[in-house]
Amino acid sequence: MVQTGLAQWIYAPNPALLTLRLGLVSHPAAVLPDLTGAVDALRKAGYRLTALFGPEHGFGGAAADGAQVGDATDPRTGLPVFSLYGQHYEPTAEMLARVDALVFDMQDVGARFYTYLSTLFYLLKAAGKAGKAVYVLDRPNPITGNIIEGGVLEPGFESFVGIVDLPIRHGMTLGELAQFMNEEYALGAELRVVNIGGWSRKMWFDQTGLPWVPTSPAMPRLETAILYPGMCLLEGCNLSLGRGTSLPFEICGAPWLDGFALADEMNAINLAGVRFRPTSFTPAASNQAGQECFGVQVHVLDRAALRPVAMALHLLAVTRRLSGSDWAWHPHFERLAGSRGVRTALETGKSVDELIAHWADSISGFVHQREKYLLYA
Repeated sequence: MVQTGLAQWIYAPNPALLTLRLGLVSHPAAVLPDLTGAVDALRKAGYRLTALFGPEHGFGGAAADGAQVGDATDPRTGLPVFSLYGQHYEPTAEMLARVDALVFDMQDVGARFYTYLSTLFYLLKAAGKAGKAVYVLDRPNPITGNIIEGGVLEPGFESFVGIVDLPIRHGMTLGELAQFMNEEYALGAELRVVNIGGWSRKMWFDQTGLPWVPTSPAMPRLETAILYPGMCLLEGCNLSLGRGTSLPFEICGAPWLDGFALADEMNAINLAGVRFRPTSFTPAASNQAGQECFGVQVHVLDRAALRPVAMALHLLAVTRRLSGSDWAWHPHFERLAGSRGVRTALETGKSVDELIAHWADSISGFVHQREKYLLYA
């Protein structure tokens, strides 16, 4: 079984760390193989937690996407819980005065716009200014560490869903990205990454032997994470992505669409590793909430062959054409795509193949840039 950074710390505690006041930045998906959560595991092993910090969705992982979260007190331990997705993204000096070092343990999903990466960026930035050490307890990239896809983030499009210059699907762990950001963005943190034991870049999460715990309310299973780097782009328009259903990011639709026509057109493209089935659903949240929607469910047939970003670009092109005057872009699309060029290309009829070819040089540059930060074979 693969051993996470948390497991390494628990099974072989460092006596020097047991005397430090530690601030834990985490969420419910940070568990041991027996599903013991990080707080209980660390406290039982003798580590001294004096503050907790929560990302988007809160330390308890229940808040809706984009919902601001306030500070609180953990009812089980009495520890203060500071929100890093509310009034502050970056820990303040007052928060950090309670700790000698920070411990970051979160399960990522491998996409640039998943905001735990941004929380890690601001944590490193604050730690660099305050002179606090940061220990990143690394976890696997669940969609492998060797497939890279999508354009990089262009200057001027930085946001909390795109904090650093990476392709959409970056193929790195958060431990590797911590090193990347700390060095490339001169954040100055005293950083130590606790490596994963037994993980290789070719592994999917279900090959690690580790249990999957939802990483956020709309990320219930690995299949969702496989599609997410592409399907999340559709949140930049007025389609529903199935938030508030049992299949978020695995379905898309709208009240005005013909799901059978959409499935026929998408299947006719013959994209590798995927098929589209007409479906109807009524989302309880986000776009088209409470409206019956007609669209498709995306069925992954070969996850290694599938390129979800390319697939999503085809979905955008086809659904935009089928929607006619009902279609609308959201300003959020440019933040997700990381540039204005993707929308412009789709609006001017440029083919998806041309768009992907345009990214080749920037991806090649990133592959070279990231090499010195990779921790696993």
